Amino acid sequence: MIALFHRTAVACSKRVTEAYSTSFTLGIKTLDRRFHDPIYAIYGFVRYADEIVDTFYDFDQSYLLDKFRNDTHEALRDGISLNPILHAFQQVVREYGIERKLIDAFLHSMAMDLYRNEYNQDGYEEYIYGSAEVVGLMCLRVFCEGDWAMFDRLEGPARKLGAAFQKVNFLRDLKSDYVDRGRVYFPGVDFRVFTKEAKRLIEEDIQRDFDEAYEGIIRLPRGARMGVHLAYTYYLTLFEKIKQVPASRIQEERIRVPNAKKIALLARTYVRFKCRWGAMRAFFAL
Repeated sequence: MIALFHRTAVACSKRVTEAYSTSFTLGIKTLDRRFHDPIYAIYGFVRYADEIVDTFYDFDQSYLLDKFRNDTHEALRDGISLNPILHAFQQVVREYGIERKLIDAFLHSMAMDLYRNEYNQDGYEEYIYGSAEVVGLMCLRVFCEGDWAMFDRLEGPARKLGAAFQKVNFLRDLKSDYVDRGRVYFPGVDFRVFTKEAKRLIEEDIQRDFDEAYEGIIRLPRGARMGVHLAYTYYLTLFEKIKQVPASRIQEERIRVPNAKKIALLARTYVRFKCRWGAMRAFFAL
């Protein structure tokens, strides 16, 4: 029966998420249950495309990405795919009205990783929009559940949150991006002479993104707010840790937040939101 195939496809996306990202898995689990499966499906789609351009060096990456793009388009057209990740994703696209332009922008940025190693400002913004901001917008489509006015109000902050996450990733992965992949995403930055001033300017830009993103998080639907806030808190914690280390250390190692710290952040976020909503319910019951 087709329902079993649907459930199996979503289960595959969930397994991919759990295998690749502890932080996003924790964030998803704190969303309202109705959001779990669609966000797993979005993450699975994004992760597979990212793996093609970041990992599969022993294969023809251009061919694989083209095939993935074509298979995605076929899944969206036909409403089914034998690739369970794509099948789960196309269901979410259809159910929540995710625009084709967001998907195409994402796949375009993935292709940029195959032929661009350095970026000017325009290319940097184009890449971040497609690789990160549109992912936030896909998730926002799910959270808004057809409320187009809400989506329009929160679109800007959602893009800023995706941009902040991606830029933090760039700082965290500065060494591996350069050494393993030959990439430097930040415009005008030379990895070989990454200075304290260059790092400071990047951090100021990221902080502005975080500040603008927060204004949207607090206006999200209640069922999405805690999970998104947890992801925001995790990345902000990572960002603060990166800010405390010198530029030279960023060139030498990947800064991490230990799993124990992630669990602690989850616990604090849960208590904070539960206490807040409990207090609000008590107030309105007076």
